[in-house]
Amino acid sequence: MASSLYLASLEPDSGKSVVALGLMEMLTGRLQRVGYFRPVVPAGVAEDPRLALIEGRYPREHRTDELWCYTDAEVQDLLAEGRSDEVFKGILEHYKRIEGDYDFVLVDGTDYTGVSAAFEFEFNAQVANHLGAGVCALVGGRGKGSRELVDAVRVARESLAAQRCALSMTMVNRVEPADVDKVRAELEEALPAQSSEPVFVLPEVASLAMPTVGDVSQALGAQRLRGVDDELKRELSSFKIAAMSLPNFLDHVEEGALIIAPGDRPDIIVGTMASRLSTHYPSFAGLVLTGGLEPADQVLELLDGLPALTAPVLLVEQDTYATAQAIGALRPALRPDNERKIATALGVFESHVDAEAVTRAVEVAPSERVTPLMFEYELIERARADRQRIVLPEGTDDRILQAAQLLDRRDVADLVLLGDQDEVRARTAALGLDLDHIPVLDPEVTEETEEYAERYYNLRKHKGIEPDYAREVMLDVGYFGTMMVHVGHADGMVSGAAHTTGHTIRPAFEFVRTKPGVSIVSSVFFMCLPDRVLVYGDCAVNPNPDADQLADIAVTSAETAATFGVVPRVAMLSYSTGESGAGSDVEKVREATERARERAPHLAIDGPIQYDAAVDPDVAASKMPDSSVAGNATVFIFPDLNTGNNTYKAVQRSSGAVAIGPVLQGLNKPVNDLSRGCLVPDIVNTVAITAIQAQQVKAEAQG
Repeated sequence: MASSLYLASLEPDSGKSVVALGLMEMLTGRLQRVGYFRPVVPAGVAEDPRLALIEGRYPREHRTDELWCYTDAEVQDLLAEGRSDEVFKGILEHYKRIEGDYDFVLVDGTDYTGVSAAFEFEFNAQVANHLGAGVCALVGGRGKGSRELVDAVRVARESLAAQRCALSMTMVNRVEPADVDKVRAELEEALPAQSSEPVFVLPEVASLAMPTVGDVSQALGAQRLRGVDDELKRELSSFKIAAMSLPNFLDHVEEGALIIAPGDRPDIIVGTMASRLSTHYPSFAGLVLTGGLEPADQVLELLDGLPALTAPVLLVEQDTYATAQAIGALRPALRPDNERKIATALGVFESHVDAEAVTRAVEVAPSERVTPLMFEYELIERARADRQRIVLPEGTDDRILQAAQLLDRRDVADLVLLGDQDEVRARTAALGLDLDHIPVLDPEVTEETEEYAERYYNLRKHKGIEPDYAREVMLDVGYFGTMMVHVGHADGMVSGAAHTTGHTIRPAFEFVRTKPGVSIVSSVFFMCLPDRVLVYGDCAVNPNPDADQLADIAVTSAETAATFGVVPRVAMLSYSTGESGAGSDVEKVREATERARERAPHLAIDGPIQYDAAVDPDVAASKMPDSSVAGNATVFIFPDLNTGNNTYKAVQRSSGAVAIGPVLQGLNKPVNDLSRGCLVPDIVNTVAITAIQAQQVKAEAQG
C-alpha cells in the first residue's frame, strides 16, 4: 500500500497550485513512483488546470480521467440526495485502483468552488480519513496579519484534530514577504512544544498572481495574428485601454502591460508595436484587438516586415469594455508549458520548505533507484544549497537568457552574463524576461579587461605573444569568461550554445589547466535511464586516447560519478571480454585497466569487457563470473571517441534516456561545454552541474 498525503486548503485563493507543484517536485526528487489523485475536480471546464499542470510535468501511465473521481456538481447532487456513503465509497475505490502502482500518492483536495467553507472542510477531512492519508493543511495568508495567521493555524489544527485527522504538516502560503520571518517566529512560539508536525511559511510572489498573455488568449478564445510562442508566457503587470490618440497614449505604456484597443485603430497598432523597437519606451507584453476587427492587410504586411517585433497581437470578438472586464476577472493558472512561472513557484517553495522535514513528516524512505527527474532534482537541490557564481559568456543567445531566468527564479546560482549591455537588455526585454538584477559585463568596455589582458600576457608571453594581442584575445567572451574563473571572479563557466567545443575549452587548456596528477581533460555524459543513472566517458573530447590517457579518463570519470552520487564501478569497454580476445585495441584497454588499478586501487575497475557483460548480470555470470564490476557497471569507459559518441547517441535515441553533458573533467576549475543544439533544460542542468563541481573544488582546497 502506498503512503499518501492529502492536501487540504482551508479557504479559497490559498495558492494551492504552488504547494501541490512544490510537493510533487520534492517527492518525485526522492521517490521513483509518485502518483497524483484528485477526488473532485471542477465541473464545466475543459480540463482541471492543476491536474493538467501535474500531468504535464510528471507524466504517468494512467490516463488523466483515471486520476479523478467526481466533478463538484456530481458530489453536490449526491450529497443533496443523502448518498454520502456512495461518494466516499466511490472515491476510495477509485483511489485503490491506482494506489498499487505508486510508492507515494499526493491527494489534492477540493478548491472551494461555490459551497460553504465549513462544509468543504468537513468533506475533505472525511475523504482524508477514508483514504488513510496524513493531511497537509494549507492556510491562506493573503491580506492577514501575523496574529490573525497564528490564530488561523491554531484553528486549523484544532479542527482537524476534532475530525480525527492525522496532521502531517501545515503550509501557510501567500504571506506578505516582509512578514514571513515574523509569522514564522510567532508560530514557533505559539504552537505547543510537543508538536511534531512541521509548519512552513511561504511568501506571496506578485508574478504568480499575474495572468500571462497566454492566459488571456485562452480565456478569451483569441485568434493570434502575430507574435512568437515564448511571449505568450510573459506575465502581465497591468492592462491599458487605448482610448486616446497615439501621442497621449504612449505616455501611459508600462513595462509588461497588455494593451487593449479596437481593431480599427491602425495608429495605435503601428505606434505601440513600434515602441517595442525604441529604447525610450518600456516593453509592453502584448496587444489585444477588440470587436473582431482585423487590421488592414497593409498594416499586417508592415508588421511582417519587422521581424524584431515579436509581441503577440491577439484578435477577440468581444467589444473593448467586455474584453477589459473579462481580463480584470481572470484568475491566473500555472500551466505545464510555462517554465518561467513553474521556476518561480518552485523557487519560492524550495526556499521556504525543508525537504528533509517533509520526508520525515510523511514517513517515506528515499528510493534506491534513480529516475531522470530524481537526478535532475538532486542537481538543483545541491546547487541551491551553496550558490556559486557562474558566468555565461553567450549573453545574447535567447536560450541562455531563458535559462538564466529559470536558474534565477529557482535560486540555483548567482549568474553573470557577458555581451554588449544594450543588446543583452534589448533581447531580455523582447523576451519579456526579468533579468535586470543579473550583472552584464561587456569585455569591450569593462575595467576588468585590462587586468585580464595583463594576466593573460604574463601567462602566455613565453609563447611570444604581445600585450596588444593579449588585449584583443580578452575581448573574446569565451576567453574573458574563462579568465573570470581562473582569477576567482567566477566559480565556473558554461558556454557552447553559440560557439564550438574548441572555442569553449581552448582557453581552459591554455591557463586553467588540469588538476595535479591529471594528464588530460576529458568528458562524461550522465545517461539517465528510466531507473538508474550511468556515466559514459569520454564521448566528446579525446579522439583516440592511449593507454595512459584512457587510465586517466577512467579514474577521473569515477571521481566525477562519485561527486554526483553514482557509486563508481568502472567497466573498461572493448570488443572482447577478459582474456578471450587479442589485438592492439584490446591490448590498449587491458593495459589501461592495469594502470587505472595502480593509480586508484580503491576503485572497482574491470576490463577489457564488452558492454553486454558490463550491464547484464546473466551475461556477466557466463563471461566474467568472478568480477565485482561485470553486470553491475555504472561507469563505462569507451576506447575511443568514435565508439563513445556513437554509443551515447544510440542509447539516447533508442531508449529515450536523458543525456546530460558533456561534462568536462580534470580541469583545476569547472568549465563546461554545451551543444549548439542545446535546449533550455540542458543549459539549466549544465549550470547546476558546474556549480556542484565548483563546490567540490572549494571543498578540496579547504582540505
